[in-house]
Amino acid sequence: MARDTQSIVKMSRREGYALHPKAQKYLVRRSTVPGQHGRTVRKNNGQFSLQLREKQKVKRLYGLLEKQFAKLMNEASRTPGQSGAILLQFLERRLDNAVYRAGYAISRRAARQLVTHGHFMLNGRRVDVPSIRLKPGDEVVLRDASKNNEYFKNLDDLSPAGNENSLSWLAADRKKVSFKVTGLPTREEAEPEIQEQLIVEYYSR
Repeated sequence: MARDTQSIVKMSRREGYALHPKAQKYLVRRSTVPGQHGRTVRKNNGQFSLQLREKQKVKRLYGLLEKQFAKLMNEASRTPGQSGAILLQFLERRLDNAVYRAGYAISRRAARQLVTHGHFMLNGRRVDVPSIRLKPGDEVVLRDASKNNEYFKNLDDLSPAGNENSLSWLAADRKKVSFKVTGLPTREEAEPEIQEQLIVEYYSR
């Protein structure tokens, strides 16, 4: 399965945005673009540059490759409604993102790994594909065989409970390590610092 293996810290510095919790402290210390000439690189504030950087930021935030992201944007543009908001809804409904949102991983990268290792069941069937798009009524539960895994036995220490139960579209049961999709995510429940219109403009060129 193809995935981006670049350093999440370097990618965060390039985008000027913490793509992973551990990247936050590095951005405080080193906010420049990575590379030998990072301190002398001039920022290009042209419209195309802004569109490109926003697209790269969101693509990397959710862990997609270029082809995957472009395909998703194409589908969003053909779906009735605001293309940018629909794109974010598609991204939020990915299985790996839902596992992260439900509070069972500290980052989307960690959630992706949990899914690819086959720790979860979707509607009674074992799954290992992070890009599966969930729909209302879907139920995701931890496999019985994974309950004795050290990660899940120490879940509260590794991934403390957050605000997962404040989401309108997910109902999580932390004791059972499960969640049910109760609706569709709203724009307000996606990442707040995303300018999705710039992404739409980028692909509309």
